[in-house]
Amino acid sequence: MSLVELIAQADERGLAASGLACLDRCIPLLGGDDEILRPLWGTLTEDSDAAAWGELLEQARDKLASAAAEGDEAELLARRMLAAAPESRSAAEMRLWADACSVASLQIHRLLDPAEDASPVASRREGRTEGMSPLVAAELRRQVTVLEVLAGHGAGGLRRALEVSTEGRRVLRAVVSRRARGRK
Repeated sequence: MSLVELIAQADERGLAASGLACLDRCIPLLGGDDEILRPLWGTLTEDSDAAAWGELLEQARDKLASAAAEGDEAELLARRMLAAAPESRSAAEMRLWADACSVASLQIHRLLDPAEDASPVASRREGRTEGMSPLVAAELRRQVTVLEVLAGHGAGGLRRALEVSTEGRRVLRAVVSRRARGRK
């Protein structure tokens, strides 16, 4: 199943986790630490208060606002993901956000990958993967994995989704660090 199809079929929790995971993997671009979005992940568990999402989102935005508001295209895309996060966890709003985060995250990885990838991000999300650059291919796999795990295991899949996101964040942090060293 393509990423587009997985997003179309996901429930509210899966959509929230999908968008959050994309944002979480891009935190190195925003200057945030690895734990900054952890409280939002906590709102996706079975016993959590979904209404806390908005307040916790605002707290994360405040913490990340201290970082520079200007940057290159990849940084600006990550800021837009954070800014576009819905205040409530309605399925309709989450679907729009998850879809936008998917596109933005793939585009960020494409911008940061030194390998060329001439195909549009939309075609990658639809399953056309020939000639895909390694960083984009890994991000696409992570997005698919998060949605599949949550579709198959519900809240029980959150731990695996968070592990996948953490792995991707480490990779992107290394890419961002290498890029910063190259600018000096």
